[in-house]
Amino acid sequence: MTGENKLRKGFKRKFPPLEILSKEDVEHIKQASLDILRETGMVIEHKGALKLLEENDCIVDYDTMRVRFPESLVQECIRRCPDTFRVKAREPENDLIFGGNTTYFMSTPGLGTVDLDTWEYREPTKQEFIDAVTVLDSLEHHDWYNCYVPYFGYKGVPEVMKMTMGLYQRLKYSSKFTAEGFANYNWLFNFKLAKAAGCELMSPALMVSSPLALSEFAVEACFTNLEYGFPVGVDTGPVFGATAPATIAGSFAQYNAELLGSAVLVQCKKPYSRVFGFGFAHPQNMRNGAPAFGNIGITLNNVMMNQIWRDYGIPRRNSASTYTNSKKIDYQNAAERMLPAALCAVSGASSIHWYGGIYGEITFHPVQAILDDEIAGILGRFLEGVTVNDETVALDLIHSVGPVPGHFLSTKHTHDWWQKEQHVANVFDNLTYPEWERSGKKDCIDYGKEKMKKILETHEVKKLKDEQIAEMDSIVEEAELFYKKRGDL
Repeated sequence: MTGENKLRKGFKRKFPPLEILSKEDVEHIKQASLDILRETGMVIEHKGALKLLEENDCIVDYDTMRVRFPESLVQECIRRCPDTFRVKAREPENDLIFGGNTTYFMSTPGLGTVDLDTWEYREPTKQEFIDAVTVLDSLEHHDWYNCYVPYFGYKGVPEVMKMTMGLYQRLKYSSKFTAEGFANYNWLFNFKLAKAAGCELMSPALMVSSPLALSEFAVEACFTNLEYGFPVGVDTGPVFGATAPATIAGSFAQYNAELLGSAVLVQCKKPYSRVFGFGFAHPQNMRNGAPAFGNIGITLNNVMMNQIWRDYGIPRRNSASTYTNSKKIDYQNAAERMLPAALCAVSGASSIHWYGGIYGEITFHPVQAILDDEIAGILGRFLEGVTVNDETVALDLIHSVGPVPGHFLSTKHTHDWWQKEQHVANVFDNLTYPEWERSGKKDCIDYGKEKMKKILETHEVKKLKDEQIAEMDSIVEEAELFYKKRGDL
């Protein structure tokens, strides 16, 4: 890759996307979302946002902070959202272009790490945090970091500083694009860190509190995001049967309305800003009240989003494959994550939450991320489809080889094509049974551990300049002083 075209290519889908809704279904849900915004509206706890929306013909009740959106404004703001856009990483070869037929794979966080022998959770050390960032930086198909990745902080970091210090370490030890969440005014420092590192930052700044509410802090984070000119993630997390209807269609109509209402606010504040549709919708486990991770309802929601938001022309991130109910790297883990990832990929996700997460947002491990890179390669190979032309059909070759005892193994065609056509696994067990016995009966976790060790011994991270690190250190000191004055430290 050279010149202006230097960026991460992701995987381009070369066939029509999977669609599970009829045209009538799509229009029904779209209209339901518009009706929700027009009749029920949203609570937005920010006076400046209320005034801005009133100036754009919304009906605003200042006493209840309720906003009702006219359909014409929602439709116009959808049109203002770019259908594709580029985001700037630390290094140009890691820039991304969201939209179109391209799918990227991203990492997902855990509150802490997990012991691979006992599967017990524990808080990671600073070095384990850096090691996990380094592993993700090295993986071929890992395109960008989600918020809080790999962990929600590490030992010795105060709670109010965990997101900011996590972002600091990602910017320092990886040149790939990254996102970061917001809490406790950390957006005052996180956007500065990204600018000091010479990159943009994706923030799910407009994170809706379901049902249908935006906090003052969410709006403040979004407006600061827009001042920096960075792309904005509109985000929500309705729980089917708890904070949204129990039905897939009803919960999606609300989910869609929450995201669209947020996009309207972005486009009213700064027209034609880059908007990325986030969202982590899931059913509630009615036995215990916890999120039903791994449930097929999450996948249905994501596949519906891909179909409808592709129609809107707005890039979207899917989270169905993010987490599993399994506490281990095992069969359940793979089953609850790979099928959703595959369905999200073939239905047109712009980005898929994938790398490293195990149970809920509780555990992450770099060995899981290494195994996930293998599966991302498999899914990406499927997205690339089948090339059909005279050379690949190979009719002349088939004629020349003929029946048995003819064979294709020694032909130039096989030499030229087999690696292009096959996906060759690096950390899965590809051995015959006798080879497996002779090599110590290793499984994929063993191979993942070996690869992690090699990565940490050999991978070189592109370093920031000394003056950039010094500026970032100064921003961290500024944040610490801010929180001390607030009494948080």
